[in-house]
Amino acid sequence: MDNITALGGDVYEIDTKMAGYAGITAGYLILGDRPCLVETGTSTSAPVVRDALAALGVGPDDLATVVVTHIHLDHAGGVGDIAGFFPSAQIVVHEKGARHLADPSRLMASARMVWGDQLDTLFGEMSPTESERIVALGDTGAIDLGNGRTLSSHYSPGHAKHHVGLIDSATGDLYVGDAAGVYLPQTGDVRPATPPPDFDLDTALNSIALFKALGPQRLLFSHYGPVGAVEDTLDRSAEELRIWVDLTRQAHAEGMDLDHAVAMVYERTKDRYAVLKEDERAEQFEMLSGAPSNVAGILHWLGRAKP
Repeated sequence: MDNITALGGDVYEIDTKMAGYAGITAGYLILGDRPCLVETGTSTSAPVVRDALAALGVGPDDLATVVVTHIHLDHAGGVGDIAGFFPSAQIVVHEKGARHLADPSRLMASARMVWGDQLDTLFGEMSPTESERIVALGDTGAIDLGNGRTLSSHYSPGHAKHHVGLIDSATGDLYVGDAAGVYLPQTGDVRPATPPPDFDLDTALNSIALFKALGPQRLLFSHYGPVGAVEDTLDRSAEELRIWVDLTRQAHAEGMDLDHAVAMVYERTKDRYAVLKEDERAEQFEMLSGAPSNVAGILHWLGRAKP
């Protein structure tokens, strides 16, 4: 299948073909004694992911664990569907997200307010997961991959209050979710992901510092793919966060409304990203980490952070 890439160490990247696009959202299969899927993608991507797992020899009763870095719909929207396809799998999530997987109604209502009619095309509808199959993680935890191999979970909020990073004891791979932003392999661009309502600058920077302290060998981005230049990439992630916050703070201080703040920040950051010179990929980049969402999240945080 053209959406499966072997990354070594029994790790396979799966392009979930979010909304029909290639290179938007990745899931990862760790194919050991206890096969584990990290990230499901959206609900509409679930059949794509199921077929990829089947092509890799993982049948309905073979998948041991499904882990999501956080419950945003591009990462976890397909959890209920994947749970249905793989009835033996446990579903692992941070404790602050667990109830939303069991009952996604509030999450879906909130997402529909943000995305409107685009929701059905981009994400689909998250199906509930039986609560007895959900394993809720605390601030640290470990997932058994079999044969002494573990996937250690580390609480990493800032992007979302239910976010975890995951490090593989065998490969040193760190699954960063959205806590280190969005990476574009074609251009090497790194851009923050700071949507409302959970973004917090200091917390986000602390999570990036935690990722560095874990000493990973490689970063596996949900958007998108593996990166070997660990320190440089995490340094860039922190730098981009500070730049976007500084510019948004300036717009806020000048009394700009959201539209004008977005326009100003976009204009002053666009030359930092080679991808924005390419029409097709620029559209994808904006879908993943759009200036309106990023600026809105930072403004929301600035409103909360006021004395």
